[in-house]
Amino acid sequence: MADREDKNAENINGKFYVDSQCIDCDLCRETAPANFTRADDEGYSYVFKQPENDDEAALCREAMEGCPVEAIGEDGDA
Repeated sequence: MADREDKNAENINGKFYVDSQCIDCDLCRETAPANFTRADDEGYSYVFKQPENDDEAALCREAMEGCPVEAIGEDGDA
């Protein structure tokens, strides 16, 4: 389960985030490319844009549910 106290610094404030457990598998970036991107120098993903509509939110939830290490959370700061 993702820990909002351990989220990657690049995450933009909001409901969704990626924490330090990320293994850079690319699943979230493939599932919700409008919201997740990669920190190239660090080798992990983060949320660069919070969902702006129901479709984007659904894709972020799909990425969260598919994350193999449960590094995506949905309880971040609004």
